[in-house]
Amino acid sequence: MSRVLLVTGGSRGIGAAICRLGARAGYDVAVNYAGREDAAAAVAAEVRAAGRRAITIRGDIADEAAVAAMFDRCAEELGSVDAFVSNAGVIHKAAPLAEIPVAEIRRVVEIDLTAHLICCREAVRRMSTKRGGKGGAIVLISSMASELFGAGGFIPYGAAKGGIDVLTIGLGKEVAGEGIRVTGLRPGLIDTDIQDDTGIESRIARFGPTVPMGRAGTAEEVAEAALWLLSDKASYVTGTIFNVSGGR
Repeated sequence: MSRVLLVTGGSRGIGAAICRLGARAGYDVAVNYAGREDAAAAVAAEVRAAGRRAITIRGDIADEAAVAAMFDRCAEELGSVDAFVSNAGVIHKAAPLAEIPVAEIRRVVEIDLTAHLICCREAVRRMSTKRGGKGGAIVLISSMASELFGAGGFIPYGAAKGGIDVLTIGLGKEVAGEGIRVTGLRPGLIDTDIQDDTGIESRIARFGPTVPMGRAGTAEEVAEAALWLLSDKASYVTGTIFNVSGGR
């Protein structure tokens, strides 16, 4: 019986890399996306090319009804979710907090924290063995911005990711006896197109050499860590967060 992987923000960057690698690891994959239907369809096509089933699900992950519908559709078309990666996120243009519009602060906290709380709530309601589920694994994508406290113009983003860290460890402890493992990853400087949203020109080229390993990471390197955490090889790992940051 095939296993089912659901990834939020699966149409680009780290999320897309997790979907592709998940297919190669034997998962059928549900690709959630917010706006880019063509990009999500391309990722789904790659999953199918790897011999697995795939669906795309458009949905606002900050909306409770949309999140519930996302899990329900996945269950109807692929089967109940065994592995869930709460990945979708946004970033704001780098600026001092005093200069960031309140609407932008609210947007970042809503997508980078509140939405993950909602998604994990719905995942646990379906996975928990105490609620009739079969268990499963959840991986949350945080950021080294939480450890660096948003230094460099990213305090709202870093604050939201700090909340993800609390969610990961707290929920991991809360549901450890319910057949669910919850872990997190803190990617460092990763070469994906979200970097373009920071407003910092050539950010990868400028800051990559400052990382102890001397380069930025790739989405595929983060995906490898995520798939290990989802796998049975990590069966005794929960309520913890790994840095994938080149030593940063």
